[in-house]
Amino acid sequence: MVINDYLQGFSGGLKQEIGIRMKKILLILSLFFLFVITIAGQGFAATQSQDSTGTDDLVFTEVGSAQDSAVNNIVKDTIKKDTVEQGATVEKAQDKPAITASSEEADHEKTLWQTFIAGLVGGFLAFLMPCIFPMVPLTISYFTKRAGSKTKGIGQALIYGLSIIVIYVAFGLLITVIFGSAGLNALSSSGLFNFFFFILLVVFAISFFGAFEITLPSSFVNKIDNKADNSKGLGGIFFMAASLALVSFSCTGPIIGTLLVDASSKGELLAPAVGMFGFSLALALPFTLSAIFPGFLSSMPKSGGWLNSVKVCLGFLELALALKFLSAADLVWHWEWFDREVFLVLWIVIFFLMGVYLLGKLKFSHDSDLPFVSVPRLFLAILSFSFAVYMVPGLWGAPVSVLSGLAPPMNTQDFILSGNGASHAKVDTEFPSKVKYDDVFKKPIGFTPFFDLEEGLAYAKKVGKPVMLDFTGWSCVNCRRMEDNVWIDAEVGRIINEYVLIQLYVDERKIKMPKEMVHYSEILRTTTDDLGKWNGDFQATKYGSNSQPFYVLAGHDLNPLVKPQGAIFDAKEYAAYLQSGLDKFKQAEKPNE
Repeated sequence: MVINDYLQGFSGGLKQEIGIRMKKILLILSLFFLFVITIAGQGFAATQSQDSTGTDDLVFTEVGSAQDSAVNNIVKDTIKKDTVEQGATVEKAQDKPAITASSEEADHEKTLWQTFIAGLVGGFLAFLMPCIFPMVPLTISYFTKRAGSKTKGIGQALIYGLSIIVIYVAFGLLITVIFGSAGLNALSSSGLFNFFFFILLVVFAISFFGAFEITLPSSFVNKIDNKADNSKGLGGIFFMAASLALVSFSCTGPIIGTLLVDASSKGELLAPAVGMFGFSLALALPFTLSAIFPGFLSSMPKSGGWLNSVKVCLGFLELALALKFLSAADLVWHWEWFDREVFLVLWIVIFFLMGVYLLGKLKFSHDSDLPFVSVPRLFLAILSFSFAVYMVPGLWGAPVSVLSGLAPPMNTQDFILSGNGASHAKVDTEFPSKVKYDDVFKKPIGFTPFFDLEEGLAYAKKVGKPVMLDFTGWSCVNCRRMEDNVWIDAEVGRIINEYVLIQLYVDERKIKMPKEMVHYSEILRTTTDDLGKWNGDFQATKYGSNSQPFYVLAGHDLNPLVKPQGAIFDAKEYAAYLQSGLDKFKQAEKPNE
């Protein structure tokens, strides 16, 4: 009898232990897949949206209007090599912008969805932090006792969740009010902004590794906490939510900072608020669901050392993401030392060390003893090591497409074993050996672009080819993805070389324009004193868009042959688009056929 009781007790305990471990496995695997979704491609919506320099503060005018005359006159005056007739053709502009307002709105909507998804992922990650996860049962128990009944407890938990959302969304709106879309755009393309956030994310990573904690002033936190204790009704619940936000800042601060950096870099006016809405929604849901469905609370795994392991792994990811901003600063400031190989080596080391940590061979100050490696840790370590090995061929020029847009462009690579697209470059004996600004800009591998509109258009008329205007930027993520993933396609490369490629950087600040080309831009609301501002004003004024990448297939009058397009990540679709412009140009050259 005693033996049977013992066996039944042992069996029950074993089942409970297995159940707990299975819940941990499912939770940690879900966390990893959320990370993969976030890193690989910067979210689902990122694959379909273009980088924008922010349109909310801009006032578009029709080309050919009085407001537009300055830019048209500048273009006409600068292209002097082909007499008055050439100037006249350049002066002719479209009656309407090439991109409709509905198309621009669709791109912005996709970008906001991307920001929302990133915020949602960040909120779920923050919930698993040691500062928040253990507080769920305590908070729900407090509501139940305070309310006196389950129904009132659920109502108070709902108000608590809504208060969390209101607090974080208000913080996002504050960022929007302070900077505005124009300010966010200026930040996203600024070398100083990118370098500052590189330092900030490194500090966040060090904090997650346990070197120190980022906390708010204790006097401020205590005041809010006292308000929560002394206030009754809705006010007390709201201050409880505020206390959660402040007390957990040491864990959530780095995640919130990363989300706001990512949202700000998109240049969207509402992006910070939308990102904070996604973050707060994911953070508030577990508290609300635990109050409505008590079984949800009991199904969650128990707190333990694994929570700190999640925190440390996020520290590795913060450190890896910080290098993206260092790369952008390197490109904008033309340091030319943080090349693609350096970036890849650091990422390989970071993910290798994360694998070593997951196996328990690397230990930080806040980590508990790891007597054995659990199954979830083993699988996550395998995935981390595998990702590190996957990046190794990139050191010899492999595309490593999952990092396109994050890693520096392929043309910063010092050694490329495969050539990656160089085979489709044509040798043109008439092409100049040196083009304007080629000491500043690096040409994409396999192509020979111009970087000055005047010089490129003159050459196009000389050789009788159509023009491909590529409005791009140093910090444009999707521009790099197009060059690294799509332009390397043999058919795409062949067709691009049927055009005269002119790359116009809209965020180049070091090249100053001659006095006769400087004018006040009604659209950008600033003077076009540098090459980037001049190119940006030309794009917005003539083609009605300020998103990058932006491709215009044009004749010698600079009017589009077909509707301009942004990023198209399908190589066949992009090749068809390029071919349609080429066909239109040939038809215009031979109208009787």
